[in-house]
This record gives sequence, structure tokens and C-alpha cells, in this order.
Amino acid sequence: MTRVRRSNDWGFPRWRGYEGAREAAQVRLCDRHGCTEPGSCPAPKSPNSPERWYFCQKHAAEYNAGWDYFAGLSAEEAAERETTERAEAGGYKESAHYGWAGSGDGSRSRDEMRALEVLGLDPDADFETVKKAWRNKAKEVHPDVRPGDADAAKAFQTFQVAYEVLRAAEERREWRG
Repeated sequence: MTRVRRSNDWGFPRWRGYEGAREAAQVRLCDRHGCTEPGSCPAPKSPNSPERWYFCQKHAAEYNAGWDYFAGLSAEEAAERETTERAEAGGYKESAHYGWAGSGDGSRSRDEMRALEVLGLDPDADFETVKKAWRNKAKEVHPDVRPGDADAAKAFQTFQVAYEVLRAAEERREWRG
């Protein structure tokens, strides 16, 4: 007597294994000679052509660095195309008003961003960089170095306040853990 083998498939699709019967997905490699990364970034082979190269992110960035959008157009045609596209994309520029304020990763307050700007630092500067910048700027305009200079005294106070804002924020971050 032959033994019948039971299965867990009762005819309802959700009891089947997901993608168990599907073949391996095709991955297109980067079109750059010698690159073995997946080519997931399409790039046009020429202006106004439907044909595309498919590059990895590294080679797409390299390709786009040399891309001239206005190649082959006269100065008048390029200016006309630019004004047309600016008019069509004007809503995007207006919507920037509603976006997140300023650069950085969102972990700094507006006051901290202003303080970093006063010290001439990037939004992602660490506290050691802040200390160094504050010391250098404060040495230049310190009242002992420039006695009687009202502008220097005001600049020193500005740098001092900026440093205090950033120091307090750093202490809060350390306290939170």
C-alpha cells in the first residue's frame, strides 16, 4: 500500500511559502566597464533619447558630474529652456518654505544653529571643534588684547554668548545620555 503524503497547503494562498516558487530576481550590473555593483541608477545615453545607461551610485555620480544639460543648444535656446523649466518648477521652490529649517541632522535647535554660524562652523561640528573656534575668535577680539575697541568688545560678547549656548546644549545632551 502506498502511503499518501500530506501537505500543509489547503488551497488557500496565504498558507503557501512566500516567493517559494519564484525564480531568482534578475540583477542588472553597472554598465561601467569592470564594475560588479548593481546598476540601479538610469542615466540617459544622450539628450532627448529614451536609451539609458544603468550605473551604480558611485558611477552615476561620476557620470552626472560631467553632464551638461544644455549641450548642443544655442545661448537663446538654453535661456528659453531654463526660464520654461523654472516657471514649471516654481511651486517646488515655494514649498521649500514649509520644509525643515536649515541644514544639519535636526538634532540642534535654531539657537544652536545661529551660534554655530556666529563661530563660522558647519552644522555638524562636534564640541571640541566648537571650543577651538571659540578660543581662536575670542583671542582675536578679547578686551585685554584690544583695550578701548567697542566693536571688538561687542564681538567678544557675541562669541561668548554663542559658546555658552553650545556648551549648555552639550551638557544637556550628556545629561540625557
